[in-house]
Amino acid sequence: MRRETFRDETVDYAAVGATQAPDLLQYPPERSIPAAAQWRIGSGEERFRTAVDALLAWAPLKGAGLELADVRPAPGPTYTGVSFDDSGNAVAPSRSDADQRFDAEGTPYVGAGTTVTVRGKVARFRADAELRVIFVIEEARRVGFALGTVGGSVVSGEESFMIEWRENDEVWFDVRAFDRPVTFWNRLFKGLVRRRRKALFAAYLRAISPLFRTGA
Repeated sequence: MRRETFRDETVDYAAVGATQAPDLLQYPPERSIPAAAQWRIGSGEERFRTAVDALLAWAPLKGAGLELADVRPAPGPTYTGVSFDDSGNAVAPSRSDADQRFDAEGTPYVGAGTTVTVRGKVARFRADAELRVIFVIEEARRVGFALGTVGGSVVSGEESFMIEWRENDEVWFDVRAFDRPVTFWNRLFKGLVRRRRKALFAAYLRAISPLFRTGA
């Protein structure tokens, strides 16, 4: 089990980690537009592990048709926080930060502090940005990470992706985000920000869930 947190002052928003706030939808960061959605994507341990591997290999972004132009792991070690089991006992991390993983194309897996340049459009909405992995959570039944904007995007903010294998054996994909409009047109027409976010959520789901793709 692992939780990594990367702290750096170069992200372009202040509420780092706020996608994990339980009251995000009611009390989003100032001038930000919050969004959250979750979908059941199957059941069982195999489905969970398959979804987790895809998630950490950037499947939501890649599957949405976005190009990862540059993936740069953090230059130094990140803080590996203590995880806890159901009884509240501390659990040591399952592996060290030095265990860098790569996908079949040689792209580094998600890691705290990684910076990635994303290019492309989703449903005609610009999705170009430089993003930083704010934290990574790897627990026995819950794995995910958050991306924060560094620059180059039409919005400023954060989005988090989480795969959870629940006690009833169902596997769920949860995405949460908050977007502060940056460009003139997005500040003027906030409906564009909401439509952009809706298109991104749908693209992420298509990328991670075979149930969605087949209409099952």
